[in-house]
Amino acid sequence: MKDSEKLGFFTRQVHAGEIDDPKGSATVPIYQTSTFKFKNADHGAACFSGEEDGYIYTRIGNPTIEALENAVANLERGFGGIATSSGMAAITTVYLAFLGKGKHIVSHNALYGPARSVMETVFARFGVEYSYVDTTDIQQVKDAIRPETTMIYTETPANPTIGISDLKALAEVAHAAGVPLVVDNTFCSPYLQRPIELGADVVVHSMTKFINGHADIVAGMIVAADEKNYNLIRPVMVNMGCNMDPHQAYMVHRGLKTLGIRIEKAQESARKVAEYLENHPKVAWVKYPGLKSHPQYELAQRQMDGPGTMISFELKGGLAAGKTLMDNVEMILLAVSLGGVESLIQHPASMTHSKISHEKKLEAGITDGLVRFAVGIENAEDILADLDQALAKV
Repeated sequence: MKDSEKLGFFTRQVHAGEIDDPKGSATVPIYQTSTFKFKNADHGAACFSGEEDGYIYTRIGNPTIEALENAVANLERGFGGIATSSGMAAITTVYLAFLGKGKHIVSHNALYGPARSVMETVFARFGVEYSYVDTTDIQQVKDAIRPETTMIYTETPANPTIGISDLKALAEVAHAAGVPLVVDNTFCSPYLQRPIELGADVVVHSMTKFINGHADIVAGMIVAADEKNYNLIRPVMVNMGCNMDPHQAYMVHRGLKTLGIRIEKAQESARKVAEYLENHPKVAWVKYPGLKSHPQYELAQRQMDGPGTMISFELKGGLAAGKTLMDNVEMILLAVSLGGVESLIQHPASMTHSKISHEKKLEAGITDGLVRFAVGIENAEDILADLDQALAKV
């Protein structure tokens, strides 16, 4: 794509990753093959040695997958993308690339539950050490860094507390310590936030969410800001075998083309839902970056191109009231995940973050009564009507 740096986001989301298909296909074809044939023995040897570009085996590289990798890297303004079979595969690959026995990670205490539990239950068995702090407080991050620290990892907005970390400040702290800053950008997608532009070294995504956007594919992506980190991470993914499937890549690339318009519509409704909840007599508190009551509202205005579609709130009746609400929604789906066209509601303490101890959940601000609401693209009036009838039963 010529002069892509000069093109707007909507144009790039449609055209980034295009390939010159010899048959003239308007979309990237699905190269549903496990292996690729060589022109001759010398060509095969040259591909394996790296002397010539060429495809060898889909675990190593595939045109359909590569097109998606290039597209997401373009939108994130990074050097290169590394597609994986799931968001957790992306996170685990990054952990494996930067961590090892005796190494230490500083991470947010409120982030996607499995991203924390895999560290505490798997990586810890192999001698990796960790510190979970509130990365919205830069001093806590500074205080947690040790000589053996090799990565600072955060998610912003945080899952599920919607806390917002200052990425520029975190990048400065990380680079002063000589370590990379890794950011999970799933809640925003590159449409609303581009961590690499703010100093991050690596970005990860669960593309199951906004980038795909239709709740029908599980997928992950890593974007490295520079060639050095790309060359460090990609061989880990290839050797671990957590590559994406070509059909999976095709589906995600198709979803990517409507990313911006989907987020715009859902975000428009999310603003109305957040205001409705904040003014409801049965609601104790609401966390949404678009509300001035959010503790990092000013930071969100500077760092993000919009407040997004994710809302956390708690009812005055706590967990019992929250369960009543979730059991009585009709159009809104009681389900985990987010970023799809449908609105979803769930209870983090007993669902997505259930593997984390009660004490650690409270330290991270994940109370038993916290409800996470992912606003979809339905008409705002219909979302509000469903919430209203369900809250009437609380």
